[in-house]
Amino acid sequence: MELIDFILHIDKYLHVFIADYGPWIYAILFAIIFVETGFVIMPFLPGDSLLFAMGMLIAQSSELSISLAIGLLIIAAITGDSLNYFIGSKVGMRLTKFRIFGKQIVTQQAIDKTHSFYDKYGSRTIVIARFIPLVRTLAPFVAGVGKMKYSVFMTYNVLGGVIWITSLSLAGYFLGNLQFVKDNFSKIALLIIVISILPIIYEFIKAKVKKTA
Repeated sequence: MELIDFILHIDKYLHVFIADYGPWIYAILFAIIFVETGFVIMPFLPGDSLLFAMGMLIAQSSELSISLAIGLLIIAAITGDSLNYFIGSKVGMRLTKFRIFGKQIVTQQAIDKTHSFYDKYGSRTIVIARFIPLVRTLAPFVAGVGKMKYSVFMTYNVLGGVIWITSLSLAGYFLGNLQFVKDNFSKIALLIIVISILPIIYEFIKAKVKKTA
């Protein structure tokens, strides 16, 4: 429940972080994005809503720079995916046996779903996955497991990182000052999440229909 509250009210948490840590907020944001994209066992961090909220709050601050934040977080996203690819290529599917408090973090079902995205979109999955929770964290790992050519992976990694960070950060930056957005941030955060997981829902329904056909 605490995680859900953090995701839906991340604007309030970031406001506190900015007040308490000032420019160190850049390092905090860098760490969150890097960990979410770099460690396959951390797919639950709120990347999309975090970026939107960050842009919104920077628009209201005279001390923080949106261009600096975007630049740093692009680096975090690219290096995070690169680390995840490396983990996949070296550790492979053995990581699916990893458990925290007895709970399997990386499930075979999640891996299979990510494979289905690769089957449909090929290397473009690295870009598309940036906007889809869970798949975002698993896609570079699966690319590493599958030994995707590193130069191909990096091309889509850089492209996806730039598009993901820039689009959501600027959306928050330019829309965040609207009173409607300020008053309904939790609903907007939830909407972002719902829109993000629509491709997963679509693939799930499609697979169910195919089985029953």
